[in-house]
Amino acid sequence: MTTDKNFLRSGCPIVSGLDVFGDKWTLVILRDLICGKETYTELANSPEKIPTNRLAERLRMLESEKIIEKSLYQEKPKRYKYLLTEKGRDILPIVQEIARWGNKYIEDTWVPPKWFMQEER
Repeated sequence: MTTDKNFLRSGCPIVSGLDVFGDKWTLVILRDLICGKETYTELANSPEKIPTNRLAERLRMLESEKIIEKSLYQEKPKRYKYLLTEKGRDILPIVQEIARWGNKYIEDTWVPPKWFMQEER
């Protein structure tokens, strides 16, 4: 999961994008960050119950890809908050379209709040 040109599987932009955010946990983390969660604990407490080792791994990857940045908010013990960068915020339309598709074709999915589905946030 890297955009390093030496490791790209293909020149296809879809394949390359999926190398970065194409697994279910990364999209769940991005959804939660878009919805305002910022701390590791908030992200770990999502209803999907992402395993903590996967959460830590995905956060490191998203930071290395410059999709998120972490910011120290407590010194002892060290605690960080995670914020979307411009590159991360630009993923919003993708997440919105996945939500629209899911609501249209998958029964019993919850409808995201109106603010989540708006074009500009």
